[in-house]
Amino acid sequence: MTHRTWLEPLRSRLAASGLTLDDLVSRSGYSKTRLSELLRGNGYYPGWELTYSVVKALDLPPWPLRRLWTAAAREADKKTSWIKKGIDAVQPLGREEPPIAHLGFAQAMRRPYHAYARAFLQADQRAHRVVAETFDVLWLTWDEATTSPDLPRHAWLLLRRKVMTRAFHRDGHPDLRAAAFHTAAQAQITDLADRMAHIDRLAAFFDTIARLPQDQMDITVLRYLCGIHEDAVPGIVGLSPALTHSLERHARGALKGLYPPTDSPE
Repeated sequence: MTHRTWLEPLRSRLAASGLTLDDLVSRSGYSKTRLSELLRGNGYYPGWELTYSVVKALDLPPWPLRRLWTAAAREADKKTSWIKKGIDAVQPLGREEPPIAHLGFAQAMRRPYHAYARAFLQADQRAHRVVAETFDVLWLTWDEATTSPDLPRHAWLLLRRKVMTRAFHRDGHPDLRAAAFHTAAQAQITDLADRMAHIDRLAAFFDTIARLPQDQMDITVLRYLCGIHEDAVPGIVGLSPALTHSLERHARGALKGLYPPTDSPE
């Protein structure tokens, strides 16, 4: 999964460059067979030396790709010593300098992105990895992202895909029920029976949220599980304020009709 995350931007860059595989052979110093295996993404997991030779040949930013390569290597059960040996075999990458606009965008979106990811993944570390991966892929594809009609929407859909890929699912929908155990309201209930009943109600409520249409679900999660102010939500999800308000109103109507909560799920 993570292997595909860095391989797809690399393939896209190669296609856009107009270079042939023979051109890549001459620029990288590796054989056509080795390069073809890397680009197909089949068989063994490629070492960093080979991967970096293609990154350099295509003039891609090496820092985000090395982080994605490292994460994928761990996912492929590669030993830490193997990863370190591959990295040490390549010349130091120099200073990490993302585009200023990317840096500003990441700083603005990191908190709401992390809150959204944590609502579904239920762990800070898992949420952090998904958000970091999103920003690294966004950096790799920054030219494409900045020429899209709406950068915030482009980035939000990228984050959503990565979160949903890793989230637990139930009956074809992301499973939000575990969030019922982490609300401030239920933590204040001292009677165990009352607390469990409260959790049951909220679990059903959150299950209904997860079954809303995607945009309605996103807005509801940001507003009521993540505590994001309503004025900030349109800029996060990349939708107009009018459309965001309309989607939230429809979501509230659906939730009120199905599971009217007796208290706040905060």
